[in-house]
Amino acid sequence: MASLRYALVAYVRGPVGEFVENLRRELHPELPHFAAHLTLLPPRPLQGTEGAALQVLAGICGRTEPFEVTLGGMDSFAPTTPTVYIRVSYGAMRMCELHEQLNTQALEFVEEWAYIPHLTIAKMPSESAAEQALRIAGQRWEEYTGSRRVLVDRLTFVREDSQNCWIDLAPVPLGGTLVSP
Repeated sequence: MASLRYALVAYVRGPVGEFVENLRRELHPELPHFAAHLTLLPPRPLQGTEGAALQVLAGICGRTEPFEVTLGGMDSFAPTTPTVYIRVSYGAMRMCELHEQLNTQALEFVEEWAYIPHLTIAKMPSESAAEQALRIAGQRWEEYTGSRRVLVDRLTFVREDSQNCWIDLAPVPLGGTLVSP
């Protein structure tokens, strides 16, 4: 049996979150619906228990003040992986610092790729599909007139339940105490 995987995300709500979710459904309708999110810790096994991981999160996030990020341009991780995403422009360094702080103790993991702050649109089935999706996504993003700012004030600790299915385990507020689910 494969080990469980966990991640830490900041859900993106409001008009920009709706835009991303609608774009994702347009570009890759056969994928299950995912809430728009910024990933602070990409999927990983734990180096201990869920309780130990939550203690690490509570300690670090409780001392971290909320911050704002601004979404930049559309991009793709192809050819490494056929994933289309929106870059984080303003606030990317803050996300990298928090990622580095959180990648410790029960949450420590050697990641396959360097951490790049982003908001995933869709992982496509091939590089050519990613190129086509990037063109469409770039055009839609250019036409988007809403705010591109996102306040990161609450994270969510999640666990993979099955392939492409994640469940929320606990909200993790920044600058406060861990709230029970």
